[in-house]
Amino acid sequence: MDGEPDEHLLRRVVRGDEEALLLLYRRYAPHVHALARRILRDGEAAKEVVQDTFLRIWRKAERFDPALGTPRTWILTIGHRLALKALKARPKTLSLEEWDAPEEGVGSEDHLERLWVREALAVLSEEERRLVELAYFQGLSHSELALFLGWPLGTVKSRLRRALEKLKVRLR
Repeated sequence: MDGEPDEHLLRRVVRGDEEALLLLYRRYAPHVHALARRILRDGEAAKEVVQDTFLRIWRKAERFDPALGTPRTWILTIGHRLALKALKARPKTLSLEEWDAPEEGVGSEDHLERLWVREALAVLSEEERRLVELAYFQGLSHSELALFLGWPLGTVKSRLRRALEKLKVRLR
């Protein structure tokens, strides 16, 4: 029965019920995929996160605690953490060639703009550059940055603000 509450479905998953897992998958896979795609900016990597999320649910459904939140929150948190883990496993910065090489079909004006941004980023420390790249090129929110980097939210905000001020001065 498709209208069965998520908590009941998770209890069934704990007992090894594959149909219950399939129902949860149908309900939440699109949400997990959208979240992972937003973080990773890569559809294939997002699909892997969805698969890993539901594999983890299958293996660890007994760890769900309704006192800590809803099944939806629990499932999306698993997907979010796995997406951040996948992002963390990627190379940290673009290579010099990726920044310098004009893309196919991109005019010289766009290429010059990219070079200008690259030069501006060079004034930042490695940590500041990484923050800016994760926030603006990867699209992570302040909260996602804090979770990803293991820093307090206030630290993320102040360091990112400082990096942006440096860029602002450089780009004038």
